[in-house]
Amino acid sequence: MKDYLNERWRPILAHNGLSDFSALWQHKADWFEEPNHRRGGWSGVSRCELSLPEGGKCAIFLKRQENHRARIWTHPVRGAPTFLREFNYIMHYRSCGVPTLEPVYFGMHKEGKDHRAILITEELTGFVSMEDRVQDWLKNGAPPRKERLRHLEAVATLLRKMHDHGIQHNCFFPKHVFTRMDSAGDVEARVIDLEKSRWRPSRTICAIRDLYTLNHHSLCWSTSDRLWFFKSYLQTNRLTSYAKWLWRTIEKRSVRKNRVTRPVVQLRVKFS
Repeated sequence: MKDYLNERWRPILAHNGLSDFSALWQHKADWFEEPNHRRGGWSGVSRCELSLPEGGKCAIFLKRQENHRARIWTHPVRGAPTFLREFNYIMHYRSCGVPTLEPVYFGMHKEGKDHRAILITEELTGFVSMEDRVQDWLKNGAPPRKERLRHLEAVATLLRKMHDHGIQHNCFFPKHVFTRMDSAGDVEARVIDLEKSRWRPSRTICAIRDLYTLNHHSLCWSTSDRLWFFKSYLQTNRLTSYAKWLWRTIEKRSVRKNRVTRPVVQLRVKFS
């Protein structure tokens, strides 16, 4: 497979002496996430600040791995670098119009018996994960409900677009969903960690898994906000027969997995 390079980033990487696989592999950078040693190899992430040709700085996430492989349908026997699957899903999400990471570079090279892969994505500047955002709200008090609902609506729209294209994320945790509000109060959302995504033939199958996962890991939300998100995702003002069935299905799944413990604390509301 030929190396991928985002043309917008070509002059930036060249300006920093990172024009090819070898330079990127040898680039010295502190670990943002300590290397994960498994699958017979290792995989790690570094955050790097780069100089812009016209001045200023920008940031990327440089992910490198060696002999860290998994079986996929195109490589069913020996497997392929896990970054290949992640890169393919990044490109698929973007082709479907689902907001996610911007790819900068991807390459796979063999050095002797070692199989190496590099994946670079642009940092989500100004975005905050919903997990960190809610933790801040729990600590300092939640903003008015109108503002909270803008974040929920952005996430609901993103998730609905994924499912409209048959994409099931499989790990739709708040830590994997990022939002950013601009000066006008508009909110946009991005989803990351796409490696475990799968295509499903039914939007409902996608919804049951991803809505259950998000619901379970968002127990600090009030019931009214949770219901509002659910209706926003379904684009309905009332609970139809299908909506009630879906809600009960997700609830039964939670009970079956013994995951219905209520949180110690919920969001404190500031009334506007």
